[in-house]
Amino acid sequence: MSEAATSRRRPGEVAGAVAEQMAIPLGDAVEDKVLARPHEHMVTERVLEPSRALVPLDLAAPSLSPAERLVRLAYRIGVPGKTLASPFRKAQGIRLTATVETPLAGDRGAGVALRAGHFLVYGVKAPIGQLDFASASAKLTPPFERAVHGYGWLRDLAGCCPREQATPVATRIHAAWLDANPKPGKAAAWDVEQVGHRLLAWLVHAPLLMSAEPLRGRTLAAIDETARWLDRNVTKANDKLGEVTGWAALVAAGLLLTDGKPRRLYAEAGLAHALGDLIAEDGGVLSRSPLAQMDALALLVELSACYRAVKMDPPQAIPGMMALLVPPLLTLMHGEGGLGSWQGAGAVPAEKVAGLVRASGVRTRPLRDVRQWGFQRATGGKTILQFDAAPPPLPRHARAGCASTLAFELSSAGQRIVVNCGGAAFAGGQVPHRIEQGLRATAAHSTLVLDDANSTAVLIKGKLGAGVNEVEVDRRAIGTGRGSATRLEASHDGYALRFGLNHRRILVLRDDGTELLGEDVLLPVGKRGKTGKIGFAIRFHIGPGIELRLAEDKKGAGLALPDGTYWQFRVAGDFAGEVAIEESLWVDGNGRPQPIEQLVIQGMTSRSGGNFSWLLKQMG
Repeated sequence: MSEAATSRRRPGEVAGAVAEQMAIPLGDAVEDKVLARPHEHMVTERVLEPSRALVPLDLAAPSLSPAERLVRLAYRIGVPGKTLASPFRKAQGIRLTATVETPLAGDRGAGVALRAGHFLVYGVKAPIGQLDFASASAKLTPPFERAVHGYGWLRDLAGCCPREQATPVATRIHAAWLDANPKPGKAAAWDVEQVGHRLLAWLVHAPLLMSAEPLRGRTLAAIDETARWLDRNVTKANDKLGEVTGWAALVAAGLLLTDGKPRRLYAEAGLAHALGDLIAEDGGVLSRSPLAQMDALALLVELSACYRAVKMDPPQAIPGMMALLVPPLLTLMHGEGGLGSWQGAGAVPAEKVAGLVRASGVRTRPLRDVRQWGFQRATGGKTILQFDAAPPPLPRHARAGCASTLAFELSSAGQRIVVNCGGAAFAGGQVPHRIEQGLRATAAHSTLVLDDANSTAVLIKGKLGAGVNEVEVDRRAIGTGRGSATRLEASHDGYALRFGLNHRRILVLRDDGTELLGEDVLLPVGKRGKTGKIGFAIRFHIGPGIELRLAEDKKGAGLALPDGTYWQFRVAGDFAGEVAIEESLWVDGNGRPQPIEQLVIQGMTSRSGGNFSWLLKQMG
């Protein structure tokens, strides 16, 4: 146990205090008796810092012959690929050498909208004929930038109808984009990540874009020019996911274009290095975003399809990395198959998650103890608990970074009971830009807030500032008077500098899934606590469709779920404050904000510390 941890109550003492206050027999924490279940044994308390660890998987570039290494070096320093691929032969005209069959399915609704003459992005329609495709002049929101300049619409269109019906729509939009962007520039369309997505989409869905001249020739010229631009600029991406996107597109170009071998050798080495910088040792991307996790996996799925198209086996790092990416993603899957709302993501629907995992070909189970990515998962019966037990991502990795440390989500039998608001990454669709920072705040998550302040500073453009630096985590199985349970304990230092307090949260989920017992503890930093009082609020955002009713004593509430089950929420009897019901919102996986309610335990507490116990229990 760390030195910092020894100054606080031992885990068994904390669990005992919770049981005493709630009058619920938890029994003693067992350190060597309940070890039968994988990933649910006792783990000694450990300190997590913002992840910098790289995956242990061998991500070295594929083994090459001396001649191939020389070709790769020559291409990197600027020798043209055609010269290296066929030095004694007349240069060939650029052409595609294979047709790619991608296993990824697009959004059928968005594809149907395109055929009807509209872009449909997170529920917002934009007429194709009225859209300004010029990168320099168009003022598009980030979701529309990705759809338009990243050509995300091509997959949606390809998946909604036969090729002969999709081709006229694709060529109309594609020709308009080429007309508006004849040369590389510096605006949104020439962000490395957008360029990578666009080039990969052109290569994978080439039959939709090159059905006839003169568009075929224009498209091939644009592919060639874009690939050469990426050769020079791929390392200038805004973050590592953007760089991985660029490298993946270059590998695809090397596979599918004539005389592409030098580019492929060069790009495979760059991709291996960038993947090592993007993904932590447990397979989670360093932005800690489920959306970024899905993007990285989708890139590798499509790249694998490009290798299959030319009848080549991908480097071992690519299937190995896919196998590493899937289990952490499944960690955030609720009972109905959708994802929890973490780090700016909405509740991504089950069919999107299942489709991506199926396309990857990876068959595995969720990780329960994801140490670097930081999301703990506990299950009991049909109940699933997700717990954010790690620091937020570092500023250079954050995308829609959220101050969500020690927040949790809970679902039972496919119904989300406690959620986070989510959806900041969808801002610019139906989610207004003006509330984007609010959705990333600590108060938008189901956790404790001190003095209406974020545990980590929320900055513009998805970035985060100072706040949580270390999180201590302990996971173990315990015995109770009525069976066994999984006990999660974590603490963070996000309020230490400002208020002299650390926040510690203990969550105990019974193995039958009918009870979640919790305690939020404020611990003074140092030997002496500060004097005076400070306001606090512990927020529980309640899932959609659940009806709340306060108890008469305002020490709890009843939760009537849509499936007819009933849960009860109670705070400890000696709590001096009250439980209140307030309005909230929840963003679904299609970017649609939905009104919900939240339970709030609020009041004033001593600056020298305090503790607040609560229970969420299924009654019938």
